[in-house]
Amino acid sequence: MSQPPGFVNSYQPSHVCKLHKSLYSLKQAPRAWNERFTNFLPSLGFLTIYLDFFLFVKHVGHFVVILLLYVDDIIITGSATVAITDVIQALAQEFDIKYLGPLHYFLGIQIAHHSTGLFLSQSKYVSDLLHKTDIGLSKPCNTPCLPYTRLLKDDGKPFHDPALYRNVVGALQCLTFTRPNVAFSLHQVCQFMHCPMESHFIAVKRILRYLKGTMDYGVQLSKKDLCLTAFSDADWAGDPNDRRSTIGLVVYLGSSPISWSYKKQNTVSKSSTEAEYRALSSTAAEIDWIT
Repeated sequence: MSQPPGFVNSYQPSHVCKLHKSLYSLKQAPRAWNERFTNFLPSLGFLTIYLDFFLFVKHVGHFVVILLLYVDDIIITGSATVAITDVIQALAQEFDIKYLGPLHYFLGIQIAHHSTGLFLSQSKYVSDLLHKTDIGLSKPCNTPCLPYTRLLKDDGKPFHDPALYRNVVGALQCLTFTRPNVAFSLHQVCQFMHCPMESHFIAVKRILRYLKGTMDYGVQLSKKDLCLTAFSDADWAGDPNDRRSTIGLVVYLGSSPISWSYKKQNTVSKSSTEAEYRALSSTAAEIDWIT
């Protein structure tokens, strides 16, 4: 650090200014802002949720107000409009905030309001990604991966631009927030980030082509019952590289999917029954966490 131009102390040119407040873009600014904001919320009656330190809940009689914080983006919702308005006004008195109205866009996720609930999609994110990777002129395909086909770690020649492969696959991972139908295909290509082959990048391009034809797909959150239901499945020794099984699970709240996951088991299962029991164990743990 150095003294700013025009304000250099000629007697002590090597000294620097001591900041009484964090400035934007400094390394410690995000931590200072988070500490400042989270220390203020308890004065409004908010309590931190133990399982998520960025989720705050406030009870006002029989009503509830929920606040979600992500860096400097905030979502406020609840069961009482008056209580939500009071929280927004209290925040505006303490911080310089801008109220953007009902939620329509948050962290790349588009939210459409319907009479039956909400529809979450990432069509703009997909469009930007296709433009970035020059897949826009390619023909769309019907599936994100070839059926009954698993990728091999040493299949073909090494890909000439590993950095491009990692950038594209890393960007695709953000799509699993609203696109569980590509999670399995993406799970396969993520295993070869350290040494991608040409065949692996072809699989990545197939995912992009599938996304091109299904840009408007997303997740529907409906206003229905709150019954918690879960489904799980597992193949047996499905990965040809290490013979480990892959677990797939999805949890529904009513008719709305709220959690899903695809991952390989930590060890090799000796039978299909063992693989299925491990999938059930992972699903039961997920249900217990949600409950």
